[in-house]
This record gives sequence, structure tokens and C-alpha cells, in this order.
Amino acid sequence: MKFRKVLRRFACGLFSVAMFWPDTSIRAAQTNAPSDPVTVLRDILMASCSQDSKRFTAYLTSRNEAAFVAMTSSAQTTLLKRFVLLDQKGEPRAQADDSGNLVVFCVTPAITSQLQIGKPEIRDNVAYVPLVVKDATDTTDANARRVTMGLVRENGQWKLLSLGLLLLDLPTLAEEWDRAELQNNEKSAVASIKELAAAVEKYRITYTRLPQTLAELGPPPSGSPKNDHAGFVDAALASGRKDGYSFRYVIVGANNVGAPAIFELAAIPTEYGRTGTHSYFRDGTGVLHGADHQGALGTIVDPKVE
Repeated sequence: MKFRKVLRRFACGLFSVAMFWPDTSIRAAQTNAPSDPVTVLRDILMASCSQDSKRFTAYLTSRNEAAFVAMTSSAQTTLLKRFVLLDQKGEPRAQADDSGNLVVFCVTPAITSQLQIGKPEIRDNVAYVPLVVKDATDTTDANARRVTMGLVRENGQWKLLSLGLLLLDLPTLAEEWDRAELQNNEKSAVASIKELAAAVEKYRITYTRLPQTLAELGPPPSGSPKNDHAGFVDAALASGRKDGYSFRYVIVGANNVGAPAIFELAAIPTEYGRTGTHSYFRDGTGVLHGADHQGALGTIVDPKVE
């Protein structure tokens, strides 16, 4: 049931990544590629499973490569997840099945995705390769999904071209994806400030003082939580950077002991205009404010954020 939900969610995203025919430069791609389409598709899927953006880039056409490199790292990761239909980074491995078909397994703690690569159909400089994706525990193929992957010869190498009948055209979609990611990052920043504020108060109750830094709220490197690593937030938030935003924590006043001590939190986009436009500020009374400050810190006079 869980894998079926994951498949549905990511399949929708998978088939929305491209909707345009290739340009003439792709049709004129060179022939005599030294590698075969099956091997290249195997490597694409393994790079996607391990979320290896640098390795994945090598299998994109020159047009798509430039757009992919320009994406933010989180947008790149989102695309890679869609190729293996999993929302977690996995450990990839490949082997041949009893029928001689190459199979890629993407192993995560929760689910193992099995991707069976079929026999390619090659027409001039384009290859169509059938792919069956399913939960590795599904022996009846009840929840299997089938798609045909397209590859094209460009500069003598096979490159990723299409997903089914939909062509991968990253430049066309990059701007739309950036807008969607920016909105998601801003929502995440608001949620993160609220999470940090709750963690600071929990720390105050547990250790009868405020933490000196955000790092003290993070998970311990080993052993049980204690005052220098309380384990109240994840490592990303404790580092002060998450989902395109950086976070600032300040104790207001010189005294950090007891109830009178108050604190402020702020979040600013790490790359203004791409990872976010709004800066957020939680004042000492617990009110959250937000406004566009061109990447600078927010202030107490900014509009309130619910």
C-alpha cells in the first residue's frame, strides 16, 4: 500500500517534467555511440537512486545539461527522485534476472524499488527502452508501472531524451520549477522557525536555561542527548541552514538564565530570488513577521505572518 502511494505521487511528477518535441540539433546527433542504451539507462537509474547529481548530468543532452546545472540542489534532487519513484536516497545495485534482463534495485530503509530494463528498440539515432518499476517484494507485478524511456545519440553518446511520449525539456520547465520551489522553501522556513522556537522552549524547560546556539538543539553525534546536543531538531536545522534558508538565533539581553530571558529567531533566503524572497523574523514576544527585504534580515515592523 505504501509503495503504491509513492508510485502514484511520483508518477504524476515524473510525467509532468517534459512536454515538447526535440529541436533539430538533437535530431542531428551523431551516430556510432560506443555504449549501449541499456547500460546507459542502468547508470542513469543508479545515479538517480543515489541522488548523484554530478553523475546524472553526464547522461543529459547538452541543452538539458545546462538547465540542470543551473537548478538549485534541492530541485536537482527532486528530479532524480522521480526517476526511481522514491522519496529517499537509496543504495543502488544492478544484476541480471533469470531472463537475462538487467535489473536495478534502489534500496532504502523503508522500500526497495525494482527497475527492470527490457530489450531496446533502436531507430537510427533514437533508442526506446521499456522499463518496469515496482516494489521488489511484489512477486505478482500487481502494482508494477511500465514506461518507455527514450535515449538519443548526441556527440557519439547515448543521452536521456524522453519519458514515455513526453520529451525531457528542462530549460522550458526550469523557471516554473524555481517558482514552485521558492514557494515551498518559504513555507518550510515559516515551519522551521516555529519548530526552532518550540525546541528552544523545550530546551529551557529541560535544562532551566536557553541554549547558547542552535547547535545545542541538534542530535548528539553518539550516545544519549545532553545539554550540548539535546536532540530536539534535526541536523540541518541545528546547522542553521535548511531548504534554501539560513536561520539566526539571538538571546535578547545579557542574562540567559530563567524565565526573564527571551530570544529572537530570523530566517533569510540563502540565495535571494531563487531559494526565497521573504525574510522572516520572530520577535521576543513570539510574534512572527515576514516581508521582502532583498535578502536582508526581517524586522519587528514587518507584517505579521499567521
